[in-house]
Amino acid sequence: MKKVFFLFLTVFNLSVFSQTQLYIPDTLVGPNVSLTMHKDSVQFFPTGNYSHTYAYNLNKYLGPTLIFNKGDNVNITVNNQIDDTSTVHWHGIHLPAKWDGGPHTPMIPGATWNPQFTVMDNAATYWYHPHMHMKTALQAIKGAAGLIIVRDPIEAALTLPRKYGVDDFPLIVQCQQYDSANQAMELGMQDSTLLINGARANYGYSVYGNFPAQVVRMRILNASGERAFNFGFSGNKQFYQIASDGGLLNTPYLTTRVRLAPGERAEILLDLNGMNGQTIYFMSYASELAMGIQGGPTMPMPQGSPPMDSPLNGIDFNTMQINVVPQTINPVTTIPTTLTTNSPYNPASANVTRTIRFTADSLMVMDGPFYFNDSTFDMMRIDYTIPLNSIEVWKLVNETMVAHPFHIHDVQFYVIERSGTAPGPEEMGRKDVVFVPPFDSVMFITKFEDFADTVIPFMFHCHILMHEDDGMMGQFIVSPDAVGIFENSKTPGDFTVYPNPATDQISFLFPGSPSKGKPKIIITDFCGKEMYSGLVSEKQEIKTTSWARGIYFVELISEQQKVFKKLIIN
Repeated sequence: MKKVFFLFLTVFNLSVFSQTQLYIPDTLVGPNVSLTMHKDSVQFFPTGNYSHTYAYNLNKYLGPTLIFNKGDNVNITVNNQIDDTSTVHWHGIHLPAKWDGGPHTPMIPGATWNPQFTVMDNAATYWYHPHMHMKTALQAIKGAAGLIIVRDPIEAALTLPRKYGVDDFPLIVQCQQYDSANQAMELGMQDSTLLINGARANYGYSVYGNFPAQVVRMRILNASGERAFNFGFSGNKQFYQIASDGGLLNTPYLTTRVRLAPGERAEILLDLNGMNGQTIYFMSYASELAMGIQGGPTMPMPQGSPPMDSPLNGIDFNTMQINVVPQTINPVTTIPTTLTTNSPYNPASANVTRTIRFTADSLMVMDGPFYFNDSTFDMMRIDYTIPLNSIEVWKLVNETMVAHPFHIHDVQFYVIERSGTAPGPEEMGRKDVVFVPPFDSVMFITKFEDFADTVIPFMFHCHILMHEDDGMMGQFIVSPDAVGIFENSKTPGDFTVYPNPATDQISFLFPGSPSKGKPKIIITDFCGKEMYSGLVSEKQEIKTTSWARGIYFVELISEQQKVFKKLIIN
């Protein structure tokens, strides 16, 4: 049956309703970047309603590719125009917690956010997307995402394709479910609409790329809500994987497959020398995925469970047609033999080993909720307090029937063990997402360095977005010591909110009068509802007796500055 359906899809994709040339997202080159998140609509389907989308800047879906150099002092302005509270998370980027874009730093509608940080990451493909708790899936699936490319001197010294959109191709791959009104569904377990850089790529539609007859680079991001892909090429053509999530591998890895779970990235080199005029297909070989991996064979579901029987499950299908065209000027025609030197920390040097169990209410749960160590996410609970500069081993143990991609903010890590053995060559580089199959385990090692903040935590979570929104997430604080950058220290003109946590009353202390006018204080709750707004003098008290227990956000605005604080009401 799988082969019959594959043949149907192949014939259907070759006798297409519409062919679309691969769209290459525009670029914004740092260090100064401005992003406006806005509402739009796209006609993904030939009949019926346009699909409501989110996008950045002039795009109708997705956002521009941001290009930074290691060492850049980045200044980003983000404006939220989607009529909903949101965030922007810089996935994989090592930066202070207050600029990480997690759920503790929301942007209410109309707000502007101005993260500023130094790019400390190695050359690699990262990405950005919303991270508002319980809204991440819908906002990301509707298109609020884009790539980040970081360049560094080590990568620049290699003979690699890096002409963006010419021999270096970004590929944002998504598979999504739409309802009868053509609107995106965040609980998309029957996802079957395939998008490549925002263009439909199956069921009467085809995306094609014109790739030159030389060595080309493909930067692949799985931005799906839940589907894993097992990428390869027609005819089992070999290719070289050169990078994983956080940077280059030590040497190119010759293979015919690269499996990417949601959130994972890979960079590959495809040798098209001598193939001018030929056509090949970028495939997903999902028939080779194990049961329990979303995208693999559909699992039998208990009676009453939501349907998970996407027609793409467990079959092989085309994702993109590649037409080989003449070489460019000064083509790259060779594959490097070495790339970089990754130096994982020695597990013997670890200060602590933490075990995180992936759990559910029973073994029969396949659609959630899922938990870490039997606990659902709580914005008020800090799961771990980690000393700055701590080297740690994290052991991930999946006790469920479903595979989960685990993502941690703040750091890149090295996988040191999978299923009790050493990882494969594709996982020997820096990573920030690791896929843990059912009833399996993975161990990684990392160091929590450079940034500490006693107020705003970093997150860790499953990158199946519906699992994350449903509570499969935790958070940790990196506590300061004598070394590092303490990101919650006071600056000239800063202010104090006390007591914090509070119960029935809070006070503000503004040290010294501002030179021009009184500062304005705005307090919003977690959902963006304004609780207080007004001008304040040097010292002011506000009653909070009627406020619900939870987290609130305090913004001080003066002509000299804009400062944010987190407030807890017990």
